[in-house]
Amino acid sequence: SVVQLFQLGWPVFSPNGDGRKDLQRIHFRLKRADTVDVAVLDTGGDVVKELGTGIALARYRTTAPGTLTWDGTTSAGKPASDGTYRVRITLRHEGRSVVMQRAFGVDRTPPAPRVLSIGPTRERHKGPELLPHANGAPARIRFSAPAHSGRLLIFRTAPGPVRRVRAITIPEAATTMRWSGIAHDGRPAAAGTYLAVLEVRDIAGNIGTSVPLGPGGLPVVAYGLRAPGNGGMEIRDLAVQPPLGPVKPGARVALAVDARGKPYTWSARRIGAAVSRRGSKRGPFVNLKVPSRSAGLFLFTARRAGHEASAPFLVSAPVRRPVLVVAPLMTWQGRNALDDDGDGFPNVLARGQRSRLARVLATPLPQGFAAHEAPLFSWLDRAGHLYDATTDAALALSAGPGLAGHRGVLLAGDTVWLPAPLQRRLLRFVRAGGTLVSMGTGSLRSTVRLTQHLRMDRPTPAAKTDLFGSELAPLRRLAKPVDLTNSNDRAGLFSGTEGLFHGFSLIEELRSPGTSPLTATAVTPDGSIAIEALKVGRGRVVRFGLPQLAARLGTDVDVQALMERTWQLLSR
Repeated sequence: SVVQLFQLGWPVFSPNGDGRKDLQRIHFRLKRADTVDVAVLDTGGDVVKELGTGIALARYRTTAPGTLTWDGTTSAGKPASDGTYRVRITLRHEGRSVVMQRAFGVDRTPPAPRVLSIGPTRERHKGPELLPHANGAPARIRFSAPAHSGRLLIFRTAPGPVRRVRAITIPEAATTMRWSGIAHDGRPAAAGTYLAVLEVRDIAGNIGTSVPLGPGGLPVVAYGLRAPGNGGMEIRDLAVQPPLGPVKPGARVALAVDARGKPYTWSARRIGAAVSRRGSKRGPFVNLKVPSRSAGLFLFTARRAGHEASAPFLVSAPVRRPVLVVAPLMTWQGRNALDDDGDGFPNVLARGQRSRLARVLATPLPQGFAAHEAPLFSWLDRAGHLYDATTDAALALSAGPGLAGHRGVLLAGDTVWLPAPLQRRLLRFVRAGGTLVSMGTGSLRSTVRLTQHLRMDRPTPAAKTDLFGSELAPLRRLAKPVDLTNSNDRAGLFSGTEGLFHGFSLIEELRSPGTSPLTATAVTPDGSIAIEALKVGRGRVVRFGLPQLAARLGTDVDVQALMERTWQLLSR
């Protein structure tokens, strides 16, 4: 052939601007000197782009480096379609053209790797793979197709911000990788939710990942959507699952413990009191007889090898009491950063994910428990107040004590998500003459659907107003602590107090009470309302927009006096 030593830079290239294989380089030499034109043709033989015209070549001289390159665009400057292309060389002196038989490809489409399953076996789980395995075996990560080259990236997605903990090179043609739970620093990875991501490069140089990576190379998933594939893992040393509802005095409650098959010790105590039951176990359940004859909040704690996990549970009253205290189990579980579906991201309601109501706690205690519910129940017991107790989940399921027969309802913490039917029942309760006191922030502004399979589904973002029509500002941290002063008290909320409450730096301000008249308020120096009472129908609503309030019940006499008066309003 008159055209000799025809060479291409790549059999396939990816002109996508990522700096890898973006240009196709073409080299050849001629048997005889000539002036040539060079063009790229598509599979139909049509010219896609002229690469050079009137190029003079001496015989047996190869085209100079960089003389003939193609950036993957057409003559019109638009990207050429992915596909197969050839080079045509026109020899002017010879009066003929030669279409080179060696074709090459344009491929801008990144590979779409997928994690199929994780486990000792090839079977796909409905949830994440739980580590460590009882026999110490590593996680076996199986993916869809062998890679030309790539990495297995391990991310910890919860608790805390997403961060990468390991990157492992994938051998060429491999379809299975193993991870023993060791981070990049050589230490065992901490307990939490993990995601395995494949980052592979095809022969054209395109990079694809099994889960989209955003800024900083971190995995991202859109609100309310599941991440693709099945790359989820949960590392846990010890975890306990709280019951859904209250237990009757003297009855038995089964506490589920995940100790990864290892022995553990356990104890149970009333909040604010000494341990009253203890023991040791190896199995997954502790069948505990309730150590109380009165309503209260109890804490079950398991311990193993320096690890500790706890779960609160409630005991209902043996007889009906005027006030029903409600613990926010649905919010506890809605914020519980566990992966339910095996996609490697925690199923939390704030991300628009559906969450299981019955599951172990990812942290030793529910979020906010030590600062909100625990000090409130401790104060109730120290003050000698008799009450009934339940969870919002039990109320929604009509299990245990209901609203009927009670004069007041005390929401013990952040009650963020509730099913719409339960919210309507609370509204009817107040309008009929009941009193409702909300101790948390961000409460009663979002709904969730509770399915027959005990999943919390279709969570809504926070509405502009709460259940009672009050418009609330986002929780705000002040530059320095401020005092709150009683500015209105037609409801008698501040009777028995000095009407002055000191040193609060976090407030949830009431912007507008809506159509409900304000009957009591306490304000900051700039006039922001953080404590208020509203008249709703024949009843009243009291809201404390101070997340630091409950923690002061042990030491602050002004807060104690305020809660004592609040209890009187709840009870009558």
